[in-house]
Amino acid sequence: MPLRSTLLRPGATRTQRVAPGWSYLWCIPAVIVAITPLIYLWVRTSELGWETIDGLLRRPRLLEMVGNTLILAATVTVGVLVIGITTAFLVSRTDIRFRALIHILAALPLAAPTYVTAFAWRTTFTGFEGFWPTAIVLTLATFPYVHLPVTAALSRTDPALEDMSRSLGRGPWTTFFAVTIRQIAPAAIAGGLLASLYVLSDFGAVSILKYETFTTAIYSSHRLGFAQDGALLYSSVLALIALAVLASEWGVSSRGRNVRRTRADGGAVRTARRIRLGWRQVPIWIGIGALTWASLGVMAWSLLKWNIVGVSQAGTAELWSAAATSLGLAAVATVATMLLIVPVGLYVARHRGPLAAVTERLMYIGHALPGIVVGLSLVFMAINVTWLQENMYQTTAWLIVGYAVIFLPLGLGAVKAAAEQAPPRLGEVARSLGRRPSEVFRTVTLPLTAPGIAAGAALVFLTAMKELPATLLLRPAHIDTLATRLWTYTDVSAFSAAAPFAALLVLLSAIPTWLLASRFGRN
Repeated sequence: MPLRSTLLRPGATRTQRVAPGWSYLWCIPAVIVAITPLIYLWVRTSELGWETIDGLLRRPRLLEMVGNTLILAATVTVGVLVIGITTAFLVSRTDIRFRALIHILAALPLAAPTYVTAFAWRTTFTGFEGFWPTAIVLTLATFPYVHLPVTAALSRTDPALEDMSRSLGRGPWTTFFAVTIRQIAPAAIAGGLLASLYVLSDFGAVSILKYETFTTAIYSSHRLGFAQDGALLYSSVLALIALAVLASEWGVSSRGRNVRRTRADGGAVRTARRIRLGWRQVPIWIGIGALTWASLGVMAWSLLKWNIVGVSQAGTAELWSAAATSLGLAAVATVATMLLIVPVGLYVARHRGPLAAVTERLMYIGHALPGIVVGLSLVFMAINVTWLQENMYQTTAWLIVGYAVIFLPLGLGAVKAAAEQAPPRLGEVARSLGRRPSEVFRTVTLPLTAPGIAAGAALVFLTAMKELPATLLLRPAHIDTLATRLWTYTDVSAFSAAAPFAALLVLLSAIPTWLLASRFGRN
């Protein structure tokens, strides 16, 4: 689940004129794709009838799933807040050496799918299963969701407020909790909510570590065949919880969205004074080393060990076939998603009003819905709609539709940010010179927004290659990706056979991650 860019470059503005009606027509396909699975899911759930729904709601298993899922999400959220704020503070406010290296190490866990990290820990430590192992793995995998926005927020906060606090006799730690925390709270809370949203939607890690949550219960109910009513209801309840978390994230983000780098007295913000750590760098670096080993080292060691000493490794043909399928599906999903989302990104960036605001919010429904919920909704839709059953069920095209639902928000954030930074007057000048709309888009708008479109495409490609639950539910019978082969072998404890798929998946995921990090690092 990725961070939305919300800050505008100085001077960037939206067009104030009312949008012509035809420009919104290009947004309609994306709106339909985004909302249809959720609407269909709730319609199908309502058709169960109140007696069936009431009976399912009264089942002890439902309460157990709610408790397991929410306790896990809360525990991980607390963990990522502690780790993410600490690493961000070290990078932004102290004189610790090799700060850039710490920043990179704190962001790298995003490159590895959580189920690969779970696989590595489970195969390294005997009996590593259950609640606390799952919480540890998900915390290590998602703390960058807090580290990255808090680091950015600390770069925008006013250090003069901290200086005033110290001048009143407060020490560094009292100042941190009384002043700094309040300034970075919106970014930290938004990052924590994003991490909790990721936990709600996670399927691979909780499956491998044998901890039952909503996602595993939904998948189990669907596989049983006769428990489809339970799968529907569990999906609807999980969707409601996820949408509530997403609404909370929107509310928190909106409060920190318009932060400016200005002093309280109206002057320019100077660089914050860094805290001298002295001898304390030694224990801090020991802690950083332990965190790096836990988040990256265990995974690297496990994959290396199983790829070297494994005796039942998968065949080369099977490995490269899965890799080619993963790359091909990710490429097609990226093209389809960006074709849908580019018109939406341009529209919401250039026009104000309720229509633009509602359209943008609708795109983020896929951001909230777990992949297992999207996949199950599309499965039920394909089974029960005659035309879809005959033409789309268990086809690659239907899998791509599922990917598009999930990944639309990833493309929207990057396209919108790029379009907001592109001066809209250039397009108006081109139109005043007699250029047709298609020519204006090709010669003016597209070149200006190309970097953002490329960044969004890289993010979609990276995430599509790692997607597991939607792929398991929607793929044609003859298709296997790196993620599905890894999950299949791990499910039967064939760890040495799973290791090559995990290693290659991490390697391929690292390439677009490095490209994204390079681009945003330069900015």
